Amino acid sequence: MQPFKIPESVLVVIYTPQLEVLLIERADHPGFWQSVTGSRDALDEPLLLTARREVMEETGIAAKPAQWRDWGLSNVYEIYPAWRHRYAPGVRFNTEHVFGLCLPSACAVTLAPREHTAWQWLPYKAAADRCFSPSNAEAVLLLPRFLA
Repeated sequence: MQPFKIPESVLVVIYTPQLEVLLIERADHPGFWQSVTGSRDALDEPLLLTARREVMEETGIAAKPAQWRDWGLSNVYEIYPAWRHRYAPGVRFNTEHVFGLCLPSACAVTLAPREHTAWQWLPYKAAADRCFSPSNAEAVLLLPRFLA
């Protein structure tokens, strides 16, 4: 039996200095576009390690430490009913920590096919409009603040 997911995760907005944002489409919900997300593997796993691991697993991108930035933002949201079975009984909320990953330019990515089926780089406002998650859209719209 697979262990329950830890209700603490990361959201990683991957972007370029030109304000292009990478979005990936969920395999289990076609039409649901998002930034890289993922839960901690262990309660003591540092959040930056979670972010780096998830980016590598979901996109194949191995970024340098200087390209990462902890945005110092956290969102608490109710877990969508479709995904609650992944968590221990009674767990209804997740805390999501937001990170930014600035790449010099848009690049091709290698998706984890069980998780995602397509990727695209979009101008940040168009990317925010495409995100299915409100917290993801809000994070993308904050991008200009973190470029300064």
